[in-house]
Amino acid sequence: MTDATPGDRIALPCPACSPELETVHEVLKPGGQVTVRCTACDHVHKERLPEERTVQTDVVVSQDGDSFSAQVDVPEDEGLKVGEEFLLETEEAVMTVRITSLETAEGRTEEAPVTDVETIWSRAVGNVAINVTMHPKDGRHDETESLKLQVPGDFEFVVGGTEKFGDEEFTVEGIHVREDAHGYQHEKLDFDGDIAFAKDIARLLVRDESTTAWSAW
Repeated sequence: MTDATPGDRIALPCPACSPELETVHEVLKPGGQVTVRCTACDHVHKERLPEERTVQTDVVVSQDGDSFSAQVDVPEDEGLKVGEEFLLETEEAVMTVRITSLETAEGRTEEAPVTDVETIWSRAVGNVAINVTMHPKDGRHDETESLKLQVPGDFEFVVGGTEKFGDEEFTVEGIHVREDAHGYQHEKLDFDGDIAFAKDIARLLVRDESTTAWSAW
């Protein structure tokens, strides 16, 4: 906890109102000894925070069909779980990644203490490429076009909604959700108003709204 910043809230004993039990404190001023204020009694005092012990863990990141390896420092007492997201800093970039699998000495698992994890398998979700299957606006489904969209991971697609990206304009008719996405009741969303984040989408099924000239394909 040595990197505390003003406004952070931490658990510490309060010499004024709770010397034996921890209470919530607000960090007022960082430093070797941080200045904190007890939120229970407003007593201000200085404390030296304990060093946070971390475990350096290997990470494999999948991004747009490619993958690369990196390392991340995780607090020693933390547990990891498939579906969780964290910020990964590398020499090239800072990116948000989502855990897709955890590798331990006993094999792959969906949840484990960080001390048991040998490799974190993940994929980048800050910016993602989405597969799109598009059919013409006249309703024909025997002719389709496939394309990819590069969008921010938190961009929302809505079934029934119309989107425009460059020269492409389309209405979303269906959304196939990725296996590692959480919080969705179905793997395919096809009711008007259904919403999914781009980072959770395996494929979009859409109707072209930009042209009817499909005979050249």
